[in-house]
Amino acid sequence: MNAFFHASLGITDFWTFLLGTIFIVILPGPNSMYVLSVAAQRGVRPAYQGAGGIFLGDLILMVLSACGVASLLKASPALFYVVKYIGAAYLAWIGVQMLLGCWRKLRAKESAQTAAAPVALKESNPFRKALIISLMNPKAILFFISFFIQFVDPKFSAPALSFVGLGLICQVISFTYLTAIIFLGARLAETFRRRRRLSAGMGGGVGAMFIGFGAKLATATL
Repeated sequence: MNAFFHASLGITDFWTFLLGTIFIVILPGPNSMYVLSVAAQRGVRPAYQGAGGIFLGDLILMVLSACGVASLLKASPALFYVVKYIGAAYLAWIGVQMLLGCWRKLRAKESAQTAAAPVALKESNPFRKALIISLMNPKAILFFISFFIQFVDPKFSAPALSFVGLGLICQVISFTYLTAIIFLGARLAETFRRRRRLSAGMGGGVGAMFIGFGAKLATATL
């Protein structure tokens, strides 16, 4: 199998790439946590809109990696730090907004009007927000900079084909995993609708994780 992918697509050590990609994708990160939150609070369709934003964000990162932006970031530490801190600040901001939404839920009175009041997550566009989260995702940034490009044979005659093959593999794995998360979140939705405190607790927990993701990105190195 390794020989086939190397000869046809210029992908080196296919099985290492496949296993590594699966492991990296299933690690908890802002992409999957956001989609899970949307699925649990809003349902399957908005969650797939969020997943679509993540797919587009990952595709943009793949194209940038293929065009040499990853090498540019490696060669220019100052530029990498600018991107890093902007992304860290955005992820932390999302986390704070989620924590504030959790606090408002817990403080709200038990009334139909209060229960119907929208929170920050519900007011946002899942596709647009997920796209920005994906582009600022420390796991994705470091993946495409440090891991993704290592499996492209520089001597292969059509390196663009190698990136397309790696990208398709990555997106299929991501789609499969996010689909499982979406339906898991949808199954939890009814429970969250009945138990406001539990829903608020999940929102607060995800918010705290986003602050952690921001801190992780702020301390990341090339």
